[in-house]
Amino acid sequence: MTENNTIALVTGANKGIGREIAAQLRGRGVTVLLAGRNPELVEPAAQELGARPVIVDVSDDASVAAAAKLVEAEYGRLDALVNNAAITGGGANDVETMQKVYNTNVFGVIRMIDAFVPLLQRSTNPRIVNVSSTVGSLAYTTSPDYALPFLLPYPTSKTALNAVTVQYARELGKQGIKINAICPGYCATDLNGFTGTRTPAQGAEIAVTMAMIGEDGPTGGFFDENGPVAW
Repeated sequence: MTENNTIALVTGANKGIGREIAAQLRGRGVTVLLAGRNPELVEPAAQELGARPVIVDVSDDASVAAAAKLVEAEYGRLDALVNNAAITGGGANDVETMQKVYNTNVFGVIRMIDAFVPLLQRSTNPRIVNVSSTVGSLAYTTSPDYALPFLLPYPTSKTALNAVTVQYARELGKQGIKINAICPGYCATDLNGFTGTRTPAQGAEIAVTMAMIGEDGPTGGFFDENGPVAW
């Protein structure tokens, strides 16, 4: 399958890294389904990039099911699914906040994968990319270099996402679907109050690369722009 007839869906794509992933895929001739939960943000972003807007709240079962039905009706398949949508929880460490963060960052990814696997199975080169973070790496968080304050929801949700990625890789590999986690780096987005040291465009590059890997590409891995990231 060539890039010019690839169909890719990117969640959380109306801003930040997700928008840059969508833009870079469009730049490579990919048909992009720009997904997000707010029509007032998704539709203008999609129009600007020449993408198809898809309204989906990954934390809601019915919304995800409706999005999959729409994509099936209009395209009949999906070649790449980029699970980028995520929230931080705002620095709180209570159980309610953790549940909310996990519902988007972990369960939302599971919902999307389960809903879209039937469409990915119809692709000749199916790929899934889960946008994770180095703060989900146990090797990193237990190293002397880790200096972030005590925070439960976001880092642990990314650790869980990495584990989810590995489990799906074992199962979906039987169907020829490759799935990997990636870290875009510390990019300046509203997720961190624009304090990041990298641009969203820089962070998007590894996601685009992994969304377009060939048959000889990896699966069940965790990568940044420099290569494999320690779990």
